[in-house]
Amino acid sequence: MALSPASTTRFPVLAVTGSAMPEPPGGPNASVNSSWTGLMEPSSLQDLAAMGALGAVLSAMGLVGLVGNVYTLVVTCRFLRTSASMYAYVVNLALADLLYLLSIPFIVATYITEHWHFGDLGCRVLFSLDLLTMHASIFTLTAMSSERHAAVLKPLDTVQRSKGYRKLLVLGTWLLALLLTLPMMLAIRLVHRGPKSLCLPAWGPRAHRAYLTLLFGTSIVGPGLVIGLLYARLARAYWTSQRTSFKQTRRLPNPRVLCLILSVVLLFWACFLPFWLWQLLAQYQAALSLEPRTARLVNYLTTCLTYSNSCLNPFLYTLLTRNYRERTRGRPRSRGSGGRGPVGTSGLLPSHVHFQRDSGRSLSSSSQQATETLYCPRQPLVGPVSESPV
Repeated sequence: MALSPASTTRFPVLAVTGSAMPEPPGGPNASVNSSWTGLMEPSSLQDLAAMGALGAVLSAMGLVGLVGNVYTLVVTCRFLRTSASMYAYVVNLALADLLYLLSIPFIVATYITEHWHFGDLGCRVLFSLDLLTMHASIFTLTAMSSERHAAVLKPLDTVQRSKGYRKLLVLGTWLLALLLTLPMMLAIRLVHRGPKSLCLPAWGPRAHRAYLTLLFGTSIVGPGLVIGLLYARLARAYWTSQRTSFKQTRRLPNPRVLCLILSVVLLFWACFLPFWLWQLLAQYQAALSLEPRTARLVNYLTTCLTYSNSCLNPFLYTLLTRNYRERTRGRPRSRGSGGRGPVGTSGLLPSHVHFQRDSGRSLSSSSQQATETLYCPRQPLVGPVSESPV
């Protein structure tokens, strides 16, 4: 996101003095306090070197992230014909990351030239795209966590879900993200001050603070509480199934897919939480006792962190989809394994099992919509804990 603690996006707004730093919190009508005056002084040689290093780092991140996410899209799109939602979600995440990374050239160009070249439309599109893709990513991760939660605790309901349901869910994440982005899209405007131009929201400081707080709640706090609750319930379910199934099969559950999804979620928080804390600090702490150079350094670091998320994600996506394909490929082979029983040979998780009902009936599964059950006796001590690879 922004290179400034006063802005809600990663894009810099240019100060009147020619510095690539934004004006003080509160917008164009806010008074400049002593904490922010130094940010608007002409760039020193060290500042120019820092901006050059920032441009090089961001460019490298953009290149690596672009290649990685395009590779993810090419590999994963082959599996979208299946009803499994994992691929649809990974494609959605990779697409959001690609759009995220496409803003890097505009940031680098703005910082090198110390001028906004992209007009009022560029302000509205590029600033809004930042918020749109950020929310689309975290909402998709929340949906993925919810699907895995249902796959473990309610596998039959998960199997019955259609492709249309998951497409609507993915579309809903983008629509909700767009709804949260609309205020910025409508309020941001291009302001000319002397020879320089800046992109600023038209509302006052209180509205700006309220909007930032809302975005923090919708991108960090709200999804964090939901995902935390889901994984707490999953951890409890796996712990319970471990105690009951290990006595029968001598094998432990293998929550590798769950761990990989959780890794993507934790990476998102690690990259975006420092940025949001820095943004809110500028809004709720009027007089920051930081040296201007220190503030600029924090700006640069939080900016690189937000972009590193889209750069590192493809590596986790590759592990996630590869792990998922190995499980689905190994499942049909276990049918002819010579009566090995419910425990297969692909890792610790059964390759092919049937959902056990109390009456002894079972529901067969296909290679893509199979319901995998952690082995439980016919009359288990607890309810069956199962997982459907959605």
